[in-house]
Amino acid sequence: MFLFLYRLLFPVIFLFFIPGIVLKLIRRPGYKKSYAERFGFFSKDRKRILKGNWQKAIWIHSVSVGETNLALTVIRRWNERNPDRKYILSTTTTTAQEIARNKAPENVFVIFCPLDSYGCVRRTLNLLNPTALVIFETELWPNMIAMAHARNMKLALVNTRISDKSFKGYRRFRFFFRPMLEAFDLICAQTELDKERLLQIAPAMAEHIAVNGNIKFDQTPPQGPGFDFSPYFGKEGKTVVLAASTHAPEEELIVNSWLKVKNTYPDARLAIVPRHAERGGEIEKLIHASGLTCFRKSCQSGDTLPVDCLLADTTGELAKMILSADLVLMGKTLAGNHEGQNIIEPAIMGKPIICGPELTNFRQAMDALKRQNAVFIVQKDADLPMAMDALLGSPELRFQYGERARVTMLENQGALNKTVTALENMMHTVQADV
Repeated sequence: MFLFLYRLLFPVIFLFFIPGIVLKLIRRPGYKKSYAERFGFFSKDRKRILKGNWQKAIWIHSVSVGETNLALTVIRRWNERNPDRKYILSTTTTTAQEIARNKAPENVFVIFCPLDSYGCVRRTLNLLNPTALVIFETELWPNMIAMAHARNMKLALVNTRISDKSFKGYRRFRFFFRPMLEAFDLICAQTELDKERLLQIAPAMAEHIAVNGNIKFDQTPPQGPGFDFSPYFGKEGKTVVLAASTHAPEEELIVNSWLKVKNTYPDARLAIVPRHAERGGEIEKLIHASGLTCFRKSCQSGDTLPVDCLLADTTGELAKMILSADLVLMGKTLAGNHEGQNIIEPAIMGKPIICGPELTNFRQAMDALKRQNAVFIVQKDADLPMAMDALLGSPELRFQYGERARVTMLENQGALNKTVTALENMMHTVQADV
């Protein structure tokens, strides 16, 4: 009944989202050429390829950049176990699509994920004819899940996390979400808390939920020299402070805090990487209004180089920038933000990290770092200049925080192997059923 109503109302509700989708498509960078696949329409060439060599593959779905990097990590490890498998990797965002196309192994065909309308999903499933659907984190789309289940495909939900905010909605509307969760053959939860929340929504799933940990702990730091900041900050050795994956209004707080310490550390420079690259214009205005010189990377324009601040409003470069930075300010943790971004990434690379007191979306990682005194916590925004000053003034203190963070991440690894083992076991049941 609820699925019928969803299918009936989806086209009407979707009309209200069209302006936002079009605006994001225009403003957001990334690969857009095959965006019609979001509506289940594929070019003749891609149809021919998919019908010829990619039937009965495993469909893996990830939404944006973070989940796509995780999906690629899982695929590479899965390839080590079973190199003969083929995968269809779908993404939702154009930025994730570009990364997937650039990084995917040869046995992976990259597509855009269809919108969750009956027609879009049906056209895509008819073309792909996959044996299984693996969804990362908690991307629950009723049509996609119901139609895959109806085709007797194996379904897995991996690296699953139920945030505080999401749980309230899932629990309130569990009559709607329970059937979706019960369609899965396997759910790999990050923590016991996530499993407990899943069972409150779908109690019958106890035997299908495994607590495997967070795959993000198992990601490998990027190889190579990292990002070269010297064209923007000068060839002389500079101490680079990187504000990573920032959200409004953090940039204003970070810039104002920077102005209070920059004169004390004349060799230090600031780089800002906003979580949403399309916000580059407004951030550039804010930086210039502060009196700092700035270069905007997406436009390759700005003040005469070298500058005080690099605005890296691009995609796919954050990991290399973190690798080359001396100090990382973690975005979505300051100025009223508390959900957090991927703090695991700089921690794995052994970088000293400054962040706010709470990361509700990365609670497991934050708790582990706190226990080992491996993160410099700013209890209130006014303390950010003090935190910058403490770490900029002591290379030894930066090293200590970074090394404790790196060791803490290593101690929490293991989710990747557990997840791949669970997925491979699930696929063996497919072979047994044939």
